[in-house]
Amino acid sequence: MPDKQETTLPTQQPGAAAPKPAGQPSQKSMTKAERRELQEKQRAAKAAAKAEAPKGGAGGSAAKTKGAQAPAKKAGEAGPAKQSVLTSKELGHAIPEEGAGKRGPRIFTHFGLPKPIGHTVKGDIHPAVVRLGLSFSEFKICGANARCIATLTAFKNVIQDYTTPPNSTLSRHLMTHLSPQITHLVAARPMSVSMGNAIRQLKLEISNSDIDLVEQEAKDVLCKKIDDYIQDRIIMADEVIQESAGRKIKEGDVILTYARSSVVEKVLLRARSEGKKFSVIVVDSRPLLEGKALLRSLTSGPDPIPCTYALLPALPSLLTEVTTVFIGAHSIYSNGAVFSRAGTALVSMMAKQRNVPVVVCCETCKFSEGILVDGFGKNELAPAHTVQPHGSTPTPTSEPGLEVLNPLYDLTPPNFITAVVTEVGLIPPSSISSIPLALGKTIL
Repeated sequence: MPDKQETTLPTQQPGAAAPKPAGQPSQKSMTKAERRELQEKQRAAKAAAKAEAPKGGAGGSAAKTKGAQAPAKKAGEAGPAKQSVLTSKELGHAIPEEGAGKRGPRIFTHFGLPKPIGHTVKGDIHPAVVRLGLSFSEFKICGANARCIATLTAFKNVIQDYTTPPNSTLSRHLMTHLSPQITHLVAARPMSVSMGNAIRQLKLEISNSDIDLVEQEAKDVLCKKIDDYIQDRIIMADEVIQESAGRKIKEGDVILTYARSSVVEKVLLRARSEGKKFSVIVVDSRPLLEGKALLRSLTSGPDPIPCTYALLPALPSLLTEVTTVFIGAHSIYSNGAVFSRAGTALVSMMAKQRNVPVVVCCETCKFSEGILVDGFGKNELAPAHTVQPHGSTPTPTSEPGLEVLNPLYDLTPPNFITAVVTEVGLIPPSSISSIPLALGKTIL
């Protein structure tokens, strides 16, 4: 019988499962988290073994490290980022890979992020649409109303320069021609609800075009429809909202507003022009600091409005003096939820807690028949290169080891809203779904 000390141990083949350590418990006695951690380590070991096989099966910890980093090289990752990814799997931490700054941490990858489109123009894109896409992606044009008006104005240029091909009609082919223009704008920045409603209305007008009209006359009719939409649904709607919301401002009131809303700005300026004496608190936050532009507008002119400017952390101290909160909206949903600049929900909730009325000023062209229950399922990220107002401290940018996340919007539940002022009247949040009926069931 051979001596036990002379017995030769079998050599472990490359790719074989690692032997179980003497002190490691069985999988049945391990917790779910421990089993998951063990599985992650086993997957990493298998990946290392597969990478070693083409190189002759060279062993050693250094070879395993190279094998574990091989998949990262295909994705264009740098050396330090590869090690951090492996460490995150071992420790169970969500450490973003290098380059994740282009889309944010993994949990936020579904958020819309503006993309540089200057060198990615595809298809027959009109120059006006190309310029508009650049303005959208660089945030030179902000605000739902401004973006909607700019989009419709660019489409007027597209329609006027369009020529119907032979053996086709304008009502059929023009929509095909507009599709790549719309796709280009969406690639620059996710479409707002007001833009979507306006484009759907434009497509409806195109499909209803009289095929017997001369082409130029048909194009002129479509451009006139676009002008009417802008005039009726945005400009005149703002006029009605200014009058309705202005009645809520009394002598000596202290109005608080957040960020910048074009319609709220018009409401305040009109109330001042009517001789009402009141003051305004402008609350602002990064990354856009839009409140600074609103502050300049309110304090300039022959009859400036007394204003106080503060950042969002000062809100609790300021609410003790506030009589009414006026906020704008990016869009409003049929369940009464308001989708607006990130921070609006915090302002509304804290105002509601102190029994301060919260009034939302919103045109019906921003109404969506859908339902939104949070600001996570649908949102948009502000780019790191957003231009800051003159004299402000630069916002930190993403770099290795640091990820800057700037969601643009949040959702305010309807129970924190006192009333919504629209061009069809003052509507409680619980009755927002009646807007289509109030418009005579107009297709939005």
